[in-house]
Amino acid sequence: MIGLQTLRAEIRPTLQLAIPLVLAELGWMSMAIVDTMMVGRLPNSATAMGAVSLGSNIFIVLALFGGGLLMGLDTLVSQAFGAGRREDCHRSLLNSIYLSIALTPFLSAPVWLLPSLLAGMHVDPGVLALAIPYTKALAVGLLPLLLYFAVRRCLQAMNMVRPVAFALVSANVVNALGNWILVYGKWGVPSMGAVGSGWSTAIARLYMASVLVGYLLWYDRKHRTELLRTPVDIDLPRIRRLITLGLPAAIQFTLESGVFALVTALIARLGAVPLASHQIALNTVAFTYMVPLGIASAAAVRVGQALGRKDAARAGAAGGTAIFLGAAFMTCASGALLLFPRYIARMYTPDESVIHSTVLLLAAGAAFQLFDGIQTVATGALRGAGDTRTPMFCHFTAYWIIGLPLGAWLCFRRNWGAFGLWAGLSLALILIGIVLLFAWRRTVRRLMHVPEDTLARA
Repeated sequence: MIGLQTLRAEIRPTLQLAIPLVLAELGWMSMAIVDTMMVGRLPNSATAMGAVSLGSNIFIVLALFGGGLLMGLDTLVSQAFGAGRREDCHRSLLNSIYLSIALTPFLSAPVWLLPSLLAGMHVDPGVLALAIPYTKALAVGLLPLLLYFAVRRCLQAMNMVRPVAFALVSANVVNALGNWILVYGKWGVPSMGAVGSGWSTAIARLYMASVLVGYLLWYDRKHRTELLRTPVDIDLPRIRRLITLGLPAAIQFTLESGVFALVTALIARLGAVPLASHQIALNTVAFTYMVPLGIASAAAVRVGQALGRKDAARAGAAGGTAIFLGAAFMTCASGALLLFPRYIARMYTPDESVIHSTVLLLAAGAAFQLFDGIQTVATGALRGAGDTRTPMFCHFTAYWIIGLPLGAWLCFRRNWGAFGLWAGLSLALILIGIVLLFAWRRTVRRLMHVPEDTLARA
């Protein structure tokens, strides 16, 4: 357990780094919430929300795989920055951009195969007719999104977090305006319905990438960091190292987002109302999840920088403090989901049948909030220490071997409906939280016994 004195010493620097990143993650999630709310006011609200749910969950699997590969930057850049090697940070960033460009066509290809992929899953025809063009619109913004991921991870690893927060918060304004214009057909633009929401999100992601690239170039010119003098040759060993670190994280995110995408597709078989309820509940728990996710990014940076300085004790204290903060917030979030479920549902739709179904799903979400906070921040702390494999194996086992089969059995065999699938996922997250907390404590003990000359590579 982390001591009170350590907590007092670590909480301020952790919060200084985490708060802008939390705002950035909340801004990221707010875009999906705005999309859902905007289409939720269309005449066919349940079908439109179902299409947005299905399309966004499929797309996010692909995007997070690419983003996960770039998470090796958390380790490479933070440790290099902690050791005072700024040029090494720039080389990692440049090669991550090369990797993003190479990934884009491979990650975009499955989007064009959606009709055949979803044909055999008996998805509601009305939902499917909107989900396919919506997802294709999102795919247009894939490259800007990957570039945003790469530049963001480099900036935050070098303690430049305010522009990250600004980019996403302001992108929400761009997205909300775009939704209003394209979804409802304002300012002479034809009404595009749910598909317009996808185009609005793609435009907002282009804006996000432009803001961060522009800031990085401005910062280089002002502070003469010699970013533009970085050798432009492709550094294959560095890219291999980036992939080695990032691939387990990419697989982990794919497993996690993939299980929710599959659950969404399974719930789509139950009809438009359960699917709309699922999307509202998923948006809600994803919104609360963004807070520990931002803290997790701060944990990865602070742990990595401490190891770059060969300070194992500080690395352990930074990770422990971050986990405490994530757990504390998610405990409060659990109470909010139990106390205000109808109010939350009414923010999305006036449909009483959707509201009633959403209340049950939010109760299942409340059960795993604490453990979701622990596992998310522990994953970030482990990533800062260079361990991306443990969370990957843990997520695979809990989600795909335990949670999903149990949830499917409860849903279709025991007739629990969407609540059954959520119950299975809740159990999976509880198990992941417990296991990764012990994994982090084991890692701290190991780091304390690693010789200083090999600590940053441990």
